Amino acid sequence: MTVSTATREVKARAKKPEGQWRIDGTDPLNHDEEVKQREPVMEVKQRVIDTYAKGGFDSIDREDLYPRFKWLGLYTQRKQNLGGEHTGEDNSVLEDKYFMMRIRFDGGICSTEQARVVGEISRDYARSTVDLTDRQNIQLHWVRIEDVPTIWEKLEAVGLNTWDACGDVPRVVLGSPVAGIAKDEIIDATPAIRKIQEIVTDEEFQNLPRKFKSAISGNARQDVVHEINDLAFIGVEHPELGPGFECYVGGGLSTNPMLAQSLGAFVTLEQVPEVWAAVVRIFRDYGYRRLRNRARLKFLVAKWGAAKFREVLETEYLGYALPDGPKAPNNLIDRDHIGVHEQKDGNVYVGVKPTLGHMSGEQLIEVADVVERYGSTSLRFTPFKELLVLDIAPERVDALQADLEALGLYAKPSEFRRGLLSCTGLEYCKLAHVTTKSRAIELADELEERFGDLDSPITISLNGCPNACARHHVSDIGLKGQTVTNADGERVEGFQVHLGGTVGEGANFGRKLRGHKVASTELTDYVTRVVQNYVDNREEGELFRDFLLRADEEQLR
Repeated sequence: MTVSTATREVKARAKKPEGQWRIDGTDPLNHDEEVKQREPVMEVKQRVIDTYAKGGFDSIDREDLYPRFKWLGLYTQRKQNLGGEHTGEDNSVLEDKYFMMRIRFDGGICSTEQARVVGEISRDYARSTVDLTDRQNIQLHWVRIEDVPTIWEKLEAVGLNTWDACGDVPRVVLGSPVAGIAKDEIIDATPAIRKIQEIVTDEEFQNLPRKFKSAISGNARQDVVHEINDLAFIGVEHPELGPGFECYVGGGLSTNPMLAQSLGAFVTLEQVPEVWAAVVRIFRDYGYRRLRNRARLKFLVAKWGAAKFREVLETEYLGYALPDGPKAPNNLIDRDHIGVHEQKDGNVYVGVKPTLGHMSGEQLIEVADVVERYGSTSLRFTPFKELLVLDIAPERVDALQADLEALGLYAKPSEFRRGLLSCTGLEYCKLAHVTTKSRAIELADELEERFGDLDSPITISLNGCPNACARHHVSDIGLKGQTVTNADGERVEGFQVHLGGTVGEGANFGRKLRGHKVASTELTDYVTRVVQNYVDNREEGELFRDFLLRADEEQLR
């Protein structure tokens, strides 16, 4: 072998650069990275106003449509009645000439004035669609590019926007929806969320390897699913330093689910924005950019480990050491806020759940009107697609609940409806393989008819694809949409089943039974069969999630 041949073989075996800016330099290694470096991505906003809104959908440059529009909170939605067999085809085949628009509500904070304006926008420009998301946002559908500048103006007039609601940026910051008012609060994180809001759209954070999800809650309920965020701060009481936060990094689901790891560090309320920014910068500088399916912070944390990540955070980015902190005790049940709860000030808040978080624009307007009649202007959205009404006098609760129930918003939903999550599915999403929302509603109706209610929490999630927008990995019954073969050998819509997933103590991503998949048309029968087996075979006081962990396979098929 000649030297030149050997040298070429060594180079061929050499590890490819991962696109880590601080190690490999900033030369783009794929088309997405090239587009992001070509110009500041947010400059596309002015082109929407000056050009695209006037010229219509067909005037939009493809590189603006993909990916720059994401930074504006806009995705094209799926053409109607386009089956799952088309998923994976080019956007030009899948896309409709309408947009999903995502409105940010950091911390889930919403006034009745803001709710009314969003409801009016939905009614007038989005075919009255309102979807509460599990990241405390609102999504509208059927938005035309011609109407986008007007919608932005109406949102900005009440302090709302769509910036960085999508894209390779820090997404909406989850927060406890009852921050500052709850009796079971350890520390109010609202000031930290507000400071992060001031810097989140700074240019230095506008080109991350991929999306970055963060959450901050000082509530003892741990109500922001911190285990599956890129970065999370959870309230804890330090024996010497008082109330503050435990810091977690590296969580995420999708095709490679990973649980966040605690850094073992204690962070004060005042330090949270600085630590948040430092972790985002680590992701920007060290995150993998060559392959987009590895361009999430969880892969860097998995490679480095929590100890190295903390060392880099303190030595390279903060310039000081964080004190060690205690571990927050896990809260496994009752992380949501459904029902009536006492506030610190003697008032109460009421949590209601629209089925699957779906509302109409008119409903949202009516909610704002009803809440104001009861003397409040404060609403909140939650990571469980709930709507909370704050600051209600206790003697007025029953009347408020009755008025909300008249709008289809229930403070006492069945456990089936309470724990049900669904992604958008084939109705609007270009990544979906199956229909989810109508299946979920059918499932809830049948379970309630069959069982009435269950005296155990039960979480069921329907996802249209592996991306886990409805968190199927950490649900009691998690359903991942895919094409399956039915008994007649036909390829049809169906689900892979994940059982017993949970967060908190003993967190796991659910087990899959060998070869077990369910056709969509058989889904309701399957779930009712498993629930019936639980009812017939459970031990005294046994929760559904515990039954799933011990049950034999025959009881789960």
